[in-house]
Amino acid sequence: MYKVLLADDEMLDLEGMKQFIPWSELGLEVVDAVNNGFAACEVIKDRPVDILVTDINMPNMSGLELARKAIEKKPDIRIVFVSGYQDFHYVKQALSMKACSYVLKPVDDDELIASLQTIKQELELEGKRKEAEKHYQSMIPMAKNELLIRLLEGELQGDESEALAQLAAANGLFALQGPLRAAVIEIDELDWKHQSSRSEETGHSDHLLQKIHKLLQECGMEHACKLSKRRLAVIMQGDRVNESFTALYDAVNSKLAVSVTIGLGEPVQEISMLPQSYKQALEALDGKMFIGRGHLIKYEEVRRTPEMKDARTLDIRLDALFKAMSNYELVKIHDEIDNLFQSVSTLRSKFTIYNLAIYIVFKLEHYLSTLDEDLSKMLGFELSSLDIVLKFEMMDDIRSWLVRKAFEISETLRQRGSSQCSRLIRDILSTMQEQMHENITLKDIAHKFSFSPNYLGHLFKEEVGKTFSEMLVQLRMEKASELLRNSTLKIYEVADQVGYRYIPYFSRQFKETYRMTPMEFRKRE
Repeated sequence: MYKVLLADDEMLDLEGMKQFIPWSELGLEVVDAVNNGFAACEVIKDRPVDILVTDINMPNMSGLELARKAIEKKPDIRIVFVSGYQDFHYVKQALSMKACSYVLKPVDDDELIASLQTIKQELELEGKRKEAEKHYQSMIPMAKNELLIRLLEGELQGDESEALAQLAAANGLFALQGPLRAAVIEIDELDWKHQSSRSEETGHSDHLLQKIHKLLQECGMEHACKLSKRRLAVIMQGDRVNESFTALYDAVNSKLAVSVTIGLGEPVQEISMLPQSYKQALEALDGKMFIGRGHLIKYEEVRRTPEMKDARTLDIRLDALFKAMSNYELVKIHDEIDNLFQSVSTLRSKFTIYNLAIYIVFKLEHYLSTLDEDLSKMLGFELSSLDIVLKFEMMDDIRSWLVRKAFEISETLRQRGSSQCSRLIRDILSTMQEQMHENITLKDIAHKFSFSPNYLGHLFKEEVGKTFSEMLVQLRMEKASELLRNSTLKIYEVADQVGYRYIPYFSRQFKETYRMTPMEFRKRE
């Protein structure tokens, strides 16, 4: 309810207004009724007041003076003046103070009620305007995040280019001058031997990203966007890259006590060339497997290392291996493991070979967990004792051991049937339903379940009969229709709850699905 303060030095008039106006029916509440301006000022200072109803002609402090003081403290307060005919010369002054209404004494209840109803309608409209403005302001960071992603991925073109260009200009992106570099920051996972203790870290990943985003701003890197639950992209300007990231590493280590790895693309001179630097930053980050966690990895360094080029295809090869194991294709299992070791055959580092073998086992553990399988039980020993790999002196011995274990696991999977695949799809659909209000992508799902997006997309289409995007739209539209049918949420609130930040796109998608707009659907229901 809106709060009303009454002020009149004539007690009968004050009591009459308090008793005979149906305040609760009007959706109003009288917070106090006082007989002088000083007391009214104290109430306004200490309590919420939306509407002031005051007599103009009061001793010591007139209603006009009270109104001035009230407006100083609460500029949005609405004022209704009441006064006798002899004080009608005050009308001009009252109107100059933006009085909402002027009621003559003796007060006509109906006239005062009509004035209060008009004021209440104005307050409601103003409240809706402020709520819309608040919602708009909350959308700005999301819009900038989406803009930066599109900029880095080279999507500032086509029919939307003019609108996106205006948004980019509003965010100061076109003011950036070379040299520019894209960087991708990733929160490092815990060591694979300690996976049982990583759930808490994973649960706080979004919170950590927000803190890292704030640290970036403090270090002068204001153009950053969220890519996934563990990754941020940053646009760097100038030549002081090392100093900026040194400051960031120091801040992360001292304030967050987590490890981050950063992939850094090469400098470009034009903002339109940032997608090239961004792609390089992602490729540089792929080198973490060989270089290690907690480093700044520059593309210039990765590009000069031949093995890094091979390492960038490692996950694709692993996906092929895991698919062969699921399908009990023994020849292909042997060939895929051969391919994996050939990718590092030019290296002369025993550590890198060992690291590759351990990485294969680590990724296999993730893959089997999506099938509700326990790799430790399948291997016959705890993963913490994987130092068995370090006992091999020859690369061929390590490869043969992995081939034998892969054959055994594949045989076990074949014996247990293909029901696990259905379980995986159910888990994915459940995740999609739980996170549909977010900007969820196939990349996010693939990362969560340790697959490559291409392979998981193919598997999903085979099992469900629809692409990931088609199924996500279907789930969102079903949820939207349910909310429109069974709730009082506004259209934009429904859109937000099912993951649409741009209302026209939501309406268009809804109409394509149900052949009517969300508003028409709600009216029909």
